[in-house]
Amino acid sequence: SFPTRRSSDLSCLNSYSQREGKGAEMMMKGALFDLDGVLADTASLHFKAWRKLAKENFGRSLPDELENKTRGISRSDSLSVILDYLEITVSKAKFHRLAEEKNQIYRNFLTDLSPDEVLPGMRDFITDLRKKGILTALASASQNGPFILERTGLSKYFNAIVDPSKIEAGKPAPDIYLAATAALELSPKECVGFEDAVSGIQSLKAAGIVSVGIGSDHEVGQADLRFSSTGDINFDDVEEIWAEITNNA
Repeated sequence: SFPTRRSSDLSCLNSYSQREGKGAEMMMKGALFDLDGVLADTASLHFKAWRKLAKENFGRSLPDELENKTRGISRSDSLSVILDYLEITVSKAKFHRLAEEKNQIYRNFLTDLSPDEVLPGMRDFITDLRKKGILTALASASQNGPFILERTGLSKYFNAIVDPSKIEAGKPAPDIYLAATAALELSPKECVGFEDAVSGIQSLKAAGIVSVGIGSDHEVGQADLRFSSTGDINFDDVEEIWAEITNNA
């Protein structure tokens, strides 16, 4: 059930022999990405949609501090967090309807999404990875991942996209990142993952994948390597920390 590589993307495997010829040490072969807040400036739209949902259905407002608790996790898990905060219990049918309604609100917000919403430096960084023969996979809890990649012009940069609806346990469980490594036919230790949320970093660590956090120390301080913003990310630092952790394990 895992997604497979698109045949048109297999050309980037050609440089594997060059990368593996540098002695006995393992080489980094895969890069796994969260979406919202890592690749595209869409993270804030999720909470904006949740706020609209809460106001329209319950006449209630959601505080800013609730946003962090809903970041990086699935739509269902986010809805559970919000309903717990509101101290509201709903039937299974209404829960499903609310989740779908939130998704429709969110997709309406995405209508104006364009390549301009790709976060600073990320298109160049992924292009650099691909030139170096490193495979890429999207491991986002968002079921709108393919749509967002298409709207932002990033689809062509990815070898695999994990379908979160087929993942049994969402972040912080390791399932989605293990599915991403399987989709690329790589082992977890051959990969590095990029995240902007606590749940995502925990997911990477549980999967045994070197983690790169994007954001504040408070948000992603658990990561093996942290950059304050996407514009600061560079390949040399990422490869260095990956090699240090992996080859000294």
